[in-house]
Amino acid sequence: MRPFKVDVPESQLVDLRQRIAATRWPGENIASDWERGVPANYLKELAEYWGTKYDWRAAERRLNEYPQFVTDIDGANIHVLHITSPEPGATPVVLTHGWPGSIVEFLDIIGPLTDPAAHGGDPADAVHLVLPTLPGYGFSGPVGQAGWDVRRVARAWAELMRRLGYDSYVAAGGDWGSFVSLELARQDPEHVTGAHLSMLLTAPFGEPGEIEKLSESDAARLADLGHFQAELSGYLVLQSTRPQTLGYGLTDSPVGQLAWIVEKFREWNRAARTPEDLIGRDALLTNATIYWLTGTAGTSTHLYYESAAYTAELFTPGARRDPIRVPLGVAALRLDTTPPIRAFAERDYPAITHWSELDGVGHFATLERPELYVDDLRGFVRSVHA
Repeated sequence: MRPFKVDVPESQLVDLRQRIAATRWPGENIASDWERGVPANYLKELAEYWGTKYDWRAAERRLNEYPQFVTDIDGANIHVLHITSPEPGATPVVLTHGWPGSIVEFLDIIGPLTDPAAHGGDPADAVHLVLPTLPGYGFSGPVGQAGWDVRRVARAWAELMRRLGYDSYVAAGGDWGSFVSLELARQDPEHVTGAHLSMLLTAPFGEPGEIEKLSESDAARLADLGHFQAELSGYLVLQSTRPQTLGYGLTDSPVGQLAWIVEKFREWNRAARTPEDLIGRDALLTNATIYWLTGTAGTSTHLYYESAAYTAELFTPGARRDPIRVPLGVAALRLDTTPPIRAFAERDYPAITHWSELDGVGHFATLERPELYVDDLRGFVRSVHA
């Protein structure tokens, strides 16, 4: 484990600002709303702020408040924040981000989770936090070999926790972090005491009567899944099939990368009018800037390509998967694009012991309503170790 500090050369920031200023904008603005994607008037204003007012150095200082390390695992460089609690009995938790997120998603929950007494909480709820950056993302940097799907990431995380000296721990995450946490629970039950998921994909298997049995609210969630597949899944198809081609544009144009990423912070909360309705502008731009400065907006999408077969299995009746035998907790985010359907979730994962419905929260729960996420994760960890 080698100590790491974020220290971006000023020349890279100058280059970013120059590229933003030199953006070649589309000449025709057919729509002013979000129906066709990110509207030009919104993106131009956000890009102007990014290039002239956004303070990367402030973000850098905040990131460097926490101990960071890099280590080589299975041929990949892995970046990790490791924040130990002052409470001696704290529970270790490895918390994994997704796409198009980063460790920025977790900055507001580090203090309350690791030192609850300093934030009005119970010291007994304290955790040690391990926040790794996915291979191919952010400060982990590009991965120079094929085969890094969620199963391989989970194996790497098991090794990471071993290197950090943790014999037992809870796995948690959203988006890709949910898949990684499920695989950790499946692969390493000797050390994983439970997995907490803020995203869980569920779908019907086509069995007689299964849809008719759904409650009205679950039927609405099934309709949400259909809307996602029909209207919002273009990024998913492209990243799962042609990530290399997409990567050229994302790596060459900061505004193009910004549009591709920031769109999801609006689309994946069904109540949001703009990405900044619930998430601060500087947090959005810090997340996007990390992708830009590390050149990983393109390489991050390869996780979709590598894991395409894995995710397809989730919706294949009778697919052979080792059962999960450790407790699972689910935080159902009601404003996410595809909230889980409990009946299907419990059919697929009988190990679920904790289920909560988080009101007013979309896909990026730790950024939108960090206090709700903290309370739910605490409750699950408490239940596992009761």
